[in-house]
Amino acid sequence: MHGNARAVVTATGAGLRSFEVDGVPYGETFGADEAPPLGAGMVLVPWPNRTAGGRWTLAGSTQQLDITEPARGNAIHGLVRRLQWTVVERTASTVSLNVVIAPQAGWPVELSTTIEYAVGDDGLTVTHWVENVGSQPTPFGVGTHPYPRAGNASTDSCVLQLAASTVLPLDPSTMIPNGPAVPVDGTEYDFRSPRPLSGVHLDTPFGGCVPGPDGLVRHRLTGPADGVELWADPDFGWVQVFTPDEFPGRGRAVAIEPMTCPPDALNSGTGLIVLAPGATWTARWGITPTST
Repeated sequence: MHGNARAVVTATGAGLRSFEVDGVPYGETFGADEAPPLGAGMVLVPWPNRTAGGRWTLAGSTQQLDITEPARGNAIHGLVRRLQWTVVERTASTVSLNVVIAPQAGWPVELSTTIEYAVGDDGLTVTHWVENVGSQPTPFGVGTHPYPRAGNASTDSCVLQLAASTVLPLDPSTMIPNGPAVPVDGTEYDFRSPRPLSGVHLDTPFGGCVPGPDGLVRHRLTGPADGVELWADPDFGWVQVFTPDEFPGRGRAVAIEPMTCPPDALNSGTGLIVLAPGATWTARWGITPTST
């Protein structure tokens, strides 16, 4: 807690379960005894989104990940979302958790990943660290799965604005890219200016996320009375937007998922970060309530 700001984080998966200020929710939430619905709040390491067929290649060797999305034949959302993380530090306004990704089928390089959640005057700040504690260089990606909400406003009463200049086409049967990213200019995917969410259905990766003058990427969800901004370091150059109709207890919701790379990046190489043994990567994103 910090003043009237409060965040709740799960030990399983180190995910964000709720964030509120003055009792007003700025993220969709779920019960303490419930699994995260529709991926809510999950941390996605060492890849976000999907890997086609669970197969990729590292240093010339084919890797086969477990198929965790059987209906589409993919490995989805990384390896840490069901692990028990260890709390390494906790104060009144911060909590840091760590987990080690052990070598396993489809992922031969050991990684240590830490996440810190901090609430302050500007809202919630989330910082990620990934360290290669293995013996060979490895690519990876990071993503998260928050569902920001504009206070008590219904999703369909909100407008959405994205700092994204491209959209990545997907094969609807697999949700794997079937072509290169294309400009959003003149398409239904241009959210660079605020657009109403009513009637909009997305499960779509956007790229070309352009930082503002302060060096941060900013996406906004604005309701009649309240708004929320999801900001990120430029490392998070991609964002998946998902608008499910049946978020439990809520109905229509919107996930705005910052990602360092797009779907199937372990195969395309797009946006991947490569860490040498002993090297560390870090970047931040956050949620800030706004007024309208």
